[in-house]
Amino acid sequence: MQPLLHDLVVAVAAPTSVLCGADGQIRATGVQGLFHADARVLSEAVLRLDGEEPEPIGHAPVSAGSTHFIAVVRRPDGPTVHVRRTRILSPARMEERITLEASEPVTATVTLDLASDLAPMAVVRSGGRGTPLPPRPGDGSLSWSREGITVTAVHDGTAPGSRLSWAVTLTPGETRDLTLKVRVDDPSAVISAPVRDHDWSPARVTSGDRRLGRLVARSLDDLRGLRLADGDDTYLAAGVPWYLTLFGRDSIWAARMLLPLGTGPAVGTLRALARRQGLRHDPVTGEAPGKIMHELRRDDRHGLPAAYYGTVDATPLWISLLHDAWRWGLPADRVAELLPHLDAALGWLGGFGGGFLDYLDASGRGLVHQGWKDSADAIRFRDGRLAEPPIALAEVQGYAYRAALDAAALLDAFERPDGDRWREYAAALATRFRERFWTGDGYPALALDRDGRPVDALTSNIGHLLGTGLLSPGEERPVVDALSSEAMAGGYGLRTMSTADRGFAPLSYHCGSVWAHDTAIVAAGMARAGFGPEAATVIDGLLTAAEAFDYRLPELHSGHPRAALSRPMPYPAACRPQAWSAAASVLMLQAVLGLEPDVPGGRVRLDPIPGLPFGTLEVSGLVIGGAPAGVTVDAAGAAITALPPGLSVQ
Repeated sequence: MQPLLHDLVVAVAAPTSVLCGADGQIRATGVQGLFHADARVLSEAVLRLDGEEPEPIGHAPVSAGSTHFIAVVRRPDGPTVHVRRTRILSPARMEERITLEASEPVTATVTLDLASDLAPMAVVRSGGRGTPLPPRPGDGSLSWSREGITVTAVHDGTAPGSRLSWAVTLTPGETRDLTLKVRVDDPSAVISAPVRDHDWSPARVTSGDRRLGRLVARSLDDLRGLRLADGDDTYLAAGVPWYLTLFGRDSIWAARMLLPLGTGPAVGTLRALARRQGLRHDPVTGEAPGKIMHELRRDDRHGLPAAYYGTVDATPLWISLLHDAWRWGLPADRVAELLPHLDAALGWLGGFGGGFLDYLDASGRGLVHQGWKDSADAIRFRDGRLAEPPIALAEVQGYAYRAALDAAALLDAFERPDGDRWREYAAALATRFRERFWTGDGYPALALDRDGRPVDALTSNIGHLLGTGLLSPGEERPVVDALSSEAMAGGYGLRTMSTADRGFAPLSYHCGSVWAHDTAIVAAGMARAGFGPEAATVIDGLLTAAEAFDYRLPELHSGHPRAALSRPMPYPAACRPQAWSAAASVLMLQAVLGLEPDVPGGRVRLDPIPGLPFGTLEVSGLVIGGAPAGVTVDAAGAAITALPPGLSVQ
């Protein structure tokens, strides 16, 4: 069974991560270990003093990749030894410094048991356990190798077997540092460390509601640790531990959410995915000409092809990311170099003809569901029955509608043909959507199943339609009312499924849990559509969750009601940190500010949620048109500071 990790301490400096217990020990169980790319390079690192494990006192993060662990070793007839274990990650490196201190003389033997099984992540995720490899001793080092990966542990002790040992003598008040340095050589990894120290502006938020600023600060630190590179281009890995790689949908959404801080992650993500854009039809991998990929792995041990294209939404989202980056100020030459890939993506979008964007796994070995809710039981009718593919998801039609209009704007601006064709496509799609998707409850269905029947469960999917233009203002009102109900918004954020539906379960993956990115997308759509108070309520629920999770929002958490539990419960196998959960903090900030630039048009919209629901706001470190900017919102109104020349606020 998939190991649980909700109570583990996680550090990341992609493509390297470490998961351990709250005591700092890495034990040979579950998903604990030091990982590089998709292999576990250390499966054990257990510290003892005279054969006894230190008693943990607590731990404190320093950054996304660094943590202090504090412990003591108590002796009935001797002094207490204070132990501070500092673990620092960098790409393909881990340094561990163990500091010992006592107020009285101490003589002791300190040991650190190491093991490496070099187990693939696919084995670890399925609950399997690798066999520890025999170490190869060197001069002050131990090393392990398999399948082209070499792990080397350099130390300043002695090493009988795989146990490092230090003889320690302390005088009163003296400290002693013991060191371990681990490096990984993995030439066959398909992901690489970032090439720059920073890829976006370090925003700072001062708010009457301190939760917002704290969440943004912790999230940006985590996102810095999740950066990967494709050549000179930076993109964000989806999450630790299961998805530390390029994911089309996740990486696109994270880059899109970060646009207020610069276009760097957006252009890096666009280019990385464009290099892997589909060229041919392959039913096994899901590849098709113009299609944007779903997931990149070293090999197929995860159960899917190494380069897998089973996603129905990444391609329209790629189009809209290109458009939005252009609106935020991506230079025209950077946009122009991606226009051939835009043409190819539109070719894929047009391949659905006059129907809806839908999906069906033709191989029988890929994902059954290929929207963001991709678990096998995610798409259900209200009575709990599973919908059968081909499935046309509501939110995907919204993405397609928005992508067509976004593409038309780009085609017009760069004097390319077919802008009118894609506006006509969007209008026709909106008409078909109104004819087929509506339920008797006054809002759209979750999806259409293989027989064209509306899948009538009330889910968060329809919230992604808000602010896209697919719905009229009159059609948006019942959607907002439904999503603002206690059945949907009564937890810590927006539930993925209504409590009134038979398939609801608060600890399910997609049928009642709360996903941070999903909540933020819907809140931003509410705010954009003019439903500011409703957006503020949803955001407040997620900020309360963030506080409970020490401002490191997980991939998802439970959908239990706030009235029943004083804090949200973790989903025990959720990634944490997760890129789009962390980036959701910036999208929520943007929604509160009502900030939407149109740099090519010379305009910036600034329309904050009324009533100062999160108190006065002062935000610095925004980037509009490649230049720094700030926003202040208080009782006197809203203003942009240092607006670049040629832009006006509207």
